[in-house]
Amino acid sequence: MSTRAVDEKMTIREILADLRVPPSTFHRWRQLGKAPRSIKLPNGDVRIRRSEYERWLAEREDAA
Repeated sequence: MSTRAVDEKMTIREILADLRVPPSTFHRWRQLGKAPRSIKLPNGDVRIRRSEYERWLAEREDAA
């Protein structure tokens, strides 16, 4: 099975490191519904599918 076949789940910490934004900014985006869609696990942890994160980033690219 290739790594592309399984849609990796990213932690918020991994997202923050990639975006280089503080946790407060990302959590505000989540509250406003402007963050990538996420999965809330039964233990309260949050994961974001890599494909969802990449889609979300692509939607924010400047068209110019």
